[in-house]
Amino acid sequence: MPELSHRRRMLVLSICCMSLLIVSLDNTALNVALPSMQRELHATTSGLQWAIDAYTLVLASLLMLAGSTADRIGRKRVFMAGLVIFTAGSLLCSLAPNLELLVVFRMVQAVGGSMLNPVAMSIITNTFTDPRERARAIGVWGAVVGISMAAGPLAGGLLVESVGWRSIFWVNLPVGLAALLLTLRFVPESRAPRPRRPDPVGQVLVIALFGSLTYAIIEAPDASLTQVLPFAAAAVAALLALLIYEPRRAEPLIDLRFFHSAPFSGATGIAVSAFAALGGFLFLSTLYLQNVRGLDALHAGLWMLPMAVPTLLCAPLSGRLVGSRGPRLPLLIAGAAMTVSGLLFALFEAETSNVTLFLGYVLFGVGFGFVNAPITNTAVSGMPRAQAGVAAAVASTSRQLGQTLGVAVIGAVLAAGIGSSPYRDTFVSAARPGWWILAACGAAVLVLGFLTSGRWAHRTAERTAERLETAEVRQPVGTSG
Repeated sequence: MPELSHRRRMLVLSICCMSLLIVSLDNTALNVALPSMQRELHATTSGLQWAIDAYTLVLASLLMLAGSTADRIGRKRVFMAGLVIFTAGSLLCSLAPNLELLVVFRMVQAVGGSMLNPVAMSIITNTFTDPRERARAIGVWGAVVGISMAAGPLAGGLLVESVGWRSIFWVNLPVGLAALLLTLRFVPESRAPRPRRPDPVGQVLVIALFGSLTYAIIEAPDASLTQVLPFAAAAVAALLALLIYEPRRAEPLIDLRFFHSAPFSGATGIAVSAFAALGGFLFLSTLYLQNVRGLDALHAGLWMLPMAVPTLLCAPLSGRLVGSRGPRLPLLIAGAAMTVSGLLFALFEAETSNVTLFLGYVLFGVGFGFVNAPITNTAVSGMPRAQAGVAAAVASTSRQLGQTLGVAVIGAVLAAGIGSSPYRDTFVSAARPGWWILAACGAAVLVLGFLTSGRWAHRTAERTAERLETAEVRQPVGTSG
């Protein structure tokens, strides 16, 4: 891709951030609408989990395919296709007559979304070649998540109260159309110099793994062991098959050699832990604020601001720290803040007091604001630029998988604790194991951030990058294992 002027690079960054905004805004706004959807569509707790997880599950399953496909046939082309499908899926979601079709249309939406975030990150990585400038750009990218967290609950709450939950999906239509037109005009086409062939077997195994695991977790509280056990066994079988099959391919969907890099492996684990905490935190908070405290959607959205504003403020600061001092300090801050936030709820029932609820939300927002930039920068900085799409897709997959598992696990724990009792009577005690899980996720971020950001870890990243580049040189174009 030719070197662009500073102004053009900033414009490309803005367009990529627009795609992130609609994908992130959709999830945060929809969380506020869950109680309204529950009433109108007569949904159970597991039904609400599927409304969220159908989207993140498909995203997690297809992100790596989208990243490698974009590297092969053109990032701009795949990015534009993603915008079209995502926008069309949003329209279909707004017209869904029941929960079942809403879940199906959310999956359509996610097919388009899978072509946006990893491809946009790959575009950014190849546009901003200077490491410091790239770290700042990724910091801006992370700040967009904060913007969506701030705007999503407020916009969602306002739309739910004034128009209805279906109008949440309408927001994506003008933004998606504007991003499509701007991409067509200003984003240059780029692709990897040595494209990789598709891996259909690997893709099917990934879908089987993520789908079976999520189904087993979500349905566990309501289904019998004989109904859940086959899906759990299928998940284990798919994982083993991936570990055996993928290393035998010269061009695998998941290049397991990436995980020889300690920073990359750490970034993957941190992404799963942090986004599992995010998914579970939003799920518990929304149901508590509306079903237990009795707040309407707008006031519930306002209560999300103490979490959203610190995320917005801390994300660019985290990007600058990563660029100047490396990822360790932001990750330690993130892990400590998220752990303390979870412990406030688990030990002191923070949700029962306005002061502690506010403090818990602020701490979680600070932690999440600091965690995003080091994940992305660590995942892509140690990899050859030719494989930026695949590396970014693995990082994005880890995020979506974490959020899927967070909603699935926390929702299952909550459903098992509440049973047939009213939310108001049993929510605090039923949610306590979930808060402990979220605190453990924060502790995982803290420990992994410390262990995988030292000098020895960077040496493993350098050796991994050298091996990958050597293998790319030796591998003839278009071969497969």
